[in-house]
Amino acid sequence: MAGARSNRGPLLRDVAQRAGVSVGTVSNVLNNPEKVSPETLTRVQAAITELGFVPNAAARQLRAGRSASVGLLVLDVRNPFFTDLAAGVEEAAIDSGLAVILATSSGRPDREAMYLERFEQSRVDGVLVTPVGSSVEPLVALRDRGTPVILLDRLTQTPGFSSIAVDDAEGGRLGGQHLVDIGCRHIAFVGGPRTLEQVRNRAAGARRVAEAAGVDLTEILTTDMSADEGHRVGTEIAALPPDERPDGIFAGNDLIALAVLQALLSAGIRVPEEVAVLGYDDIPFAALATVPLSSIRQPSHLMGQRAMALLTAHLRGDTAHSDHEVFTPELIVRGTTAGHRRDDA
Repeated sequence: MAGARSNRGPLLRDVAQRAGVSVGTVSNVLNNPEKVSPETLTRVQAAITELGFVPNAAARQLRAGRSASVGLLVLDVRNPFFTDLAAGVEEAAIDSGLAVILATSSGRPDREAMYLERFEQSRVDGVLVTPVGSSVEPLVALRDRGTPVILLDRLTQTPGFSSIAVDDAEGGRLGGQHLVDIGCRHIAFVGGPRTLEQVRNRAAGARRVAEAAGVDLTEILTTDMSADEGHRVGTEIAALPPDERPDGIFAGNDLIALAVLQALLSAGIRVPEEVAVLGYDDIPFAALATVPLSSIRQPSHLMGQRAMALLTAHLRGDTAHSDHEVFTPELIVRGTTAGHRRDDA
């Protein structure tokens, strides 16, 4: 029994015994110190220090109904876009005295549901989330039970939500127009699944430009937005006869684009002379590729900061309505598109 006792930290009753007070008095010292006399307060605090007592944060959260933390649920924490976004959220959260609990859904609805449930059970003050699919019903239910929810990297017309996003249709238009302007006649848009609103909007923006210019655009779906899928698609494209191969590739994110680029270069295909490659996000690695990657830039860090600012406003009751902030993407031209030329140009 003594061994078992030594394996746990001191309890509330141990502090009470050391200080010569009741357990209720120790509880008041921790939660309502104004109710305790200065002499008793000093004695209990000394006992806490001597024993190395650590208050049970979970129990205090249960009593207070809040945790001084927020949940951040993103699609894929391996993607540097979301890593930078999370850094922006954390920076703003710390300024507000809040901690950030980060989780990744990996694009799976079941994992999204699990983490939303865990966040609610942990009594987080609010949730910032990049939804997996088109339905926001689980988020509506969470919000209606009292947890503020901010949508990240996703626009929605659902009443009661605030959101931070980039105009992905405009990003798709910028990318498609750039590839058309440098002479691409057969563009492949690579990304998926189609359940992701971002992918649909980027592809739609590129398609509108291609159709207006009389340029072929083929959509190559991926099961997710990973480098593995990009390498698979890049290898398949590299194996095509030159006359069937697209001369412009617009990837749904930079991870896919960089993997496609690697597959093409490994197969001896010249980039950008034979095939131009364009990514999306402009992650830090984009500029460091063997052939620096052209990309559509999203202000990920700023998006995270602004999302946290929106959530903080909701928590403080500073806003009674939904706010939707949309950032404009920016085309960043580098080596994977800058030197492309058509043989018949």
